[in-house]
Amino acid sequence: AVNDVSLHVRTGEIYGFAGPNGAGKSTVMKMLMQLTQPDSGEVYLFGEKMKENSYESFKRIGSIIESPCFYEAITGWQNLELHCEYMGYYCKERIDEVLQLTGLQDAAGRRVLHYSLGMKQRLAIARAILTKPQLLILDEPTRGVDIGAKKEIYSIINELAEKGVAIIMVSSELPEVLGMSDRIMVVQEGHVRGILHKEDADQEN
Repeated sequence: AVNDVSLHVRTGEIYGFAGPNGAGKSTVMKMLMQLTQPDSGEVYLFGEKMKENSYESFKRIGSIIESPCFYEAITGWQNLELHCEYMGYYCKERIDEVLQLTGLQDAAGRRVLHYSLGMKQRLAIARAILTKPQLLILDEPTRGVDIGAKKEIYSIINELAEKGVAIIMVSSELPEVLGMSDRIMVVQEGHVRGILHKEDADQEN
């Protein structure tokens, strides 16, 4: 699925990872999160080689891999409270902070069943940043949402990068990541087809 893909993401950088459906983008993200094991190659996170028992490093990562899932019969706030419990992160005040950041504070008491797709995507981001990660992996964070919701999500991503969070933004739409990313890796059929830098995109525009 993936061959010879190598990337390095810096603190406070938005790193675009673009390519058509089936290019291997989600596979790479799953390998970073040890959801899929590579046949060869190595993954280093925060300067340390990842091993089977490298659980502590995952406390420093927030992620949305493919379509996010929630307990829809309970509220947005309760979903985030559950995430705190199984992550061993007991700062409940942080729940209100991320709801405010993602613009969901007024919907916190509503059951997720009644959330729009855009609201669910923002709730997924709220859950991903709940434990104050240093690295954020966003796999198609604007999938299926309207233009207004996209702008809101872009604003959240930019704000997080400005606070020093390293972000990998995966998208099948190159124009989307061109406007957002400091660097962009383009993959196709599991191979790297090129790397663009923000200044290159600015010159093209």
